Amino acid sequence: MGLFSFFSTNKKETLDKGLQQTKSGLFSKLARVIAAKSKINDDVLDNLEEILIASDVGVDTTLKIIERIQCRVARDKYVTTEELDLILHDEIAAMLTENNNIDSDSFALPETHKPYVIMVVGVNGVGKTTTIGKLAYQFQKAGLKVYLGAADTFRAAAVEQLDVWGKRVGVPVVKQCMGADPASVAFDTLNSAVANSADVVIIDTAGRLHNKINLMNELTKIKSVMRKVVPTAPDEVLLVLDGSTGQNAFEQAKQFTKATEVTSLAITKLDGTAKGGVVLGISDQFKIPVKYIGLGEGLTDLQLFNKKAFVDSLFS
Repeated sequence: MGLFSFFSTNKKETLDKGLQQTKSGLFSKLARVIAAKSKINDDVLDNLEEILIASDVGVDTTLKIIERIQCRVARDKYVTTEELDLILHDEIAAMLTENNNIDSDSFALPETHKPYVIMVVGVNGVGKTTTIGKLAYQFQKAGLKVYLGAADTFRAAAVEQLDVWGKRVGVPVVKQCMGADPASVAFDTLNSAVANSADVVIIDTAGRLHNKINLMNELTKIKSVMRKVVPTAPDEVLLVLDGSTGQNAFEQAKQFTKATEVTSLAITKLDGTAKGGVVLGISDQFKIPVKYIGLGEGLTDLQLFNKKAFVDSLFS
């Protein structure tokens, strides 16, 4: 099966377009580094290190990539600078594979039990509610019955925004008044979902509480209450990060992985930024699968992350 055999032409174009700034920034700098140099030497690798760090790949991940290239050069004895982009392509693809990124070609969910419960976490402004709306659309398009729970009751606009998305996509939103107990909202959502034979439930949670202990306690309470209705809940804790914030996304990932057990990542706003390297760094440093990437405002611009397609688009 070809690399893009499961991709529609539109999805491939969206991916290529979304990564264009990252790609342009990386390769324009790379071209300057290798100009007038015939082989990969220490000077080339030092400059490459600076380029990767500047692309928000992160220091630790950059050093790992450089080390992999050094091993490749030592093994192959003589490697020309013309091969550098190919080597980068191969080593980054291999690293993503090692970091538990599993390619998926559909929005289908496990059929072991219903409903499948996703708890979504992330700070305000990263595109959390938008991601939930787009996920609901994709799940519904895949033939699944979806329920949304507006458990971010601390921010006035959060419940309203999720309700707007629910109406736009055509899925029910379970909500209470602002300031209501988030765990109570989650409990009501799961009860309604079970009573109506829903396939998937997506629970929005507060983007920010005033300290990490409060955040941890709130998320733990929501989990505990949901398990009274669905013992396996949540099946997935999805952390949404804004890729355009670069190193700030690393810090957010660090805080949320300390506060709760994050099982998957969605990295949004990769279109219009040169900081797409953050996908590589976060995947490598936290060993949590990147499941979705956001490449625009359209309903279909939330894509399943496919490491082969991502790397190929970045280096093609």
